[in-house]
Amino acid sequence: MGRMTRTLVLIANPGDETIAAFTLTVEDEATASLQHLATSTLDGASSTFAVDADRDLVYAGVKGETPAIVTLKLDRESGELAAQSVRPVDDAMTYLSLAHGGTVLLGASYGGGFGGTWPVGDDGTVGEQAARIEYPNVHCVVPSPDSANAYYVSLGADLIAQYDLADDGTLSPLDPATADAPAGSGPRHLILDEAGTNAYLMTEFTGEAIRFERDASGRLTRQESVQAFDTTRGLTQSVFGADPVENHLIWGADLHLAADEAYLLCSERCESTIATVSLDEDGALKGVVALADTEKQPRGFGVSPDGRHVVTVGEKSTEASLTTIATDGELVEVDGAHCGHGPNWVRMVTLDD
Repeated sequence: MGRMTRTLVLIANPGDETIAAFTLTVEDEATASLQHLATSTLDGASSTFAVDADRDLVYAGVKGETPAIVTLKLDRESGELAAQSVRPVDDAMTYLSLAHGGTVLLGASYGGGFGGTWPVGDDGTVGEQAARIEYPNVHCVVPSPDSANAYYVSLGADLIAQYDLADDGTLSPLDPATADAPAGSGPRHLILDEAGTNAYLMTEFTGEAIRFERDASGRLTRQESVQAFDTTRGLTQSVFGADPVENHLIWGADLHLAADEAYLLCSERCESTIATVSLDEDGALKGVVALADTEKQPRGFGVSPDGRHVVTVGEKSTEASLTTIATDGELVEVDGAHCGHGPNWVRMVTLDD
């Protein structure tokens, strides 16, 4: 039996304008539980947030009459969040991430069609915007593990815009300035592996997981792809503006690496599944090895820092499910908890015992 571990799980519930906190306790490989700690009310609905675990700060994108990025102080033991400062923005944020040790905040606005960077002070105050880029329907932005580069995913233009990222937040386009996704695929979320040599993209309209190789300069080159949804349920390719539920269309959402980067997990919202894609030793996509039904309309989910446990929420569910990842990639449900209305974003922080 290994040492008991605890992880703080934060879940955004836009329907309630809250962020709920839970403790994920793992006693051994077979025993894990999810327990509610606290629910903090926000001044508006949040669909994305980034966590600076070193400084116990959370940056939440808040919708409303005046869209903003709110800096919140996290109490790890109670799970409570307290607002500290507010940075108004031109339009609501769809994705937030941190770079350069938490001193630069990256943001993407789907509705606003732009991405940006903001400097962050020692106290977590978000400063004036340092850089701005514009592409249609920017859905995601992530830095490379070394913060040398920033990648903005444009669903509307079927591309990933790639930049050098300076420590003051300045962006300089690489050559080429973009990496293309397949036409009509609707690229949505992007993640990089720990080494920074592979990037993985989830598409919304075609439900594909696509691998990109990242070279020493930060440039991405598209490689293989796999269909990361249940192909037996009659789903067909979606298009921009279509209603995927009414028309039973593919509706890809989120993706995360798991189990020592042996697997890539991908969610699809129309049939509410998570696909487990196996990876080879170099990170190449091999194929789907398992499919699991999950919370209804799983826009977001999170993988624990040990890579062995998954917390999934669904926009049409008020529950969070806790599953373990078996050695063969199957997701086995072990616990669950009530989280709130419209949950769609999950992030985790290791707790010190």
